[in-house]
Amino acid sequence: MKKIAIPLYTALFVAITLAVLVTVVDFYNFFDIPSRLLVALRLVALGLLVVYASFKRSLTTWIMVSMLLGVEFGHDLPEIGVKMQLMSKIFLRMVKTVIAPLLFATLVVGIAGHSDLKQVGRMGWKSILYFEIVSTIALFIGLVAINISEAGVGVCLPKAKPGSHSLGEVHAQTFEEVVLHIFPENISKAIFEGQILQIVVFSILFGIAVAMLADRYKQPMVRFSESLAETMFKFTNLIMYFAPIAVFAAMAYTVGHMGINILVNLIKLLVTLYIALFVFILGVLVPIIFLFKIPLFKFVQAVFKPASIAFATTSSESALPLAMDAMERFGVPRKVVAFVLPTGYSFNLDGTTLYLALATLFIAQTADISLGIEKQILIMLTLMLTSKGVAGVPRASLVILAGTAASFGLPIEPIFIIMGIDELMDMGRTAINVVGNCLATTVIARLEGEFDDEKANSFTLDSIDNQ
Repeated sequence: MKKIAIPLYTALFVAITLAVLVTVVDFYNFFDIPSRLLVALRLVALGLLVVYASFKRSLTTWIMVSMLLGVEFGHDLPEIGVKMQLMSKIFLRMVKTVIAPLLFATLVVGIAGHSDLKQVGRMGWKSILYFEIVSTIALFIGLVAINISEAGVGVCLPKAKPGSHSLGEVHAQTFEEVVLHIFPENISKAIFEGQILQIVVFSILFGIAVAMLADRYKQPMVRFSESLAETMFKFTNLIMYFAPIAVFAAMAYTVGHMGINILVNLIKLLVTLYIALFVFILGVLVPIIFLFKIPLFKFVQAVFKPASIAFATTSSESALPLAMDAMERFGVPRKVVAFVLPTGYSFNLDGTTLYLALATLFIAQTADISLGIEKQILIMLTLMLTSKGVAGVPRASLVILAGTAASFGLPIEPIFIIMGIDELMDMGRTAINVVGNCLATTVIARLEGEFDDEKANSFTLDSIDNQ
């Protein structure tokens, strides 16, 4: 293996370097390079990456290689690429079948199997306080970023064709609607619609009810929930074998559908978002990691695969089972993971809240509407409510964005501009959602004095890949 690895690594480095250099030279028109040569160089580099992944035998490696293969396929064969969304949809459907039973089982075990219900209450208020602080900072960063870049200034609004968009009828969310959205009227309906917050509320109340039962009734339900949770984790492992194919299809569809030049008029907005997300990581998440003495590089390893799945599929739900498993192996007790991570999917969508603040002001800028600092703060407070309970599915935030725009008398048309690159924006914000929630579980575990440092420091990617 070592004898093969050295020449393979050398060939891989040379091929990737050459492909990148020639592509840059062609992009800036330094020389006239035949397009066939460019494609050939990229294919050679990708072929060597496939060979490398075959020797590595790591699901994480295959996912990353599949992303690159999907980009190349969508770019070279866009007509076929736009027809490949079916495979990624199949993957998402399979993952969504896991969500409700996994949330229910882990929450019931975490609450009913816990001897101290007071600790559940402590985790609850600590989690909510943490979520609100971090989400508010994310909103503030989004507002500052768009005010500095002014990405929407000077944008010419296209005329929307009747019936050409599918956002549907949009109205501003009232406080009553926001509150009622938290509580399920029918648990089957909540599961069918993928309402994570409602499933979480039902499961928490169910878990508390089980905890109050006599032991002879309580223990069978706890054992059933434990068995269900373990089964769902194994089911998730089976689904993840399909992940590289789904990621390839998702990237091929995205690039084939949008094209490489789609960013010409919206590159400034896209860059603004990713710079803001980068600032959020360095200015908020990393200091939190150091403050709570969490091993940085081991944490990055633990969240890498869930974040890459979320990035490629633009769905937080697709990464939830894997994130729960990774955090447990990272040293966070299951009872903390089961309570904090699903709750964070409704209350701690850092990437989405940052994006919503940025996008709302972008809409105002494209419409040449000046918003004072008071109005911007009011928008921020509104988004703190309306962003709660946003489903972890692709582009669900567009509906929240439309509702917020309606609340403040902003036009809807600029949202249709954002839709052009929303898939690329959704990748970044969804990945940050997952990373932020994974960090929240470690923080709460540390505050509860139950974080396993030894387990965290010994964490490796193989501990997940070999499952």
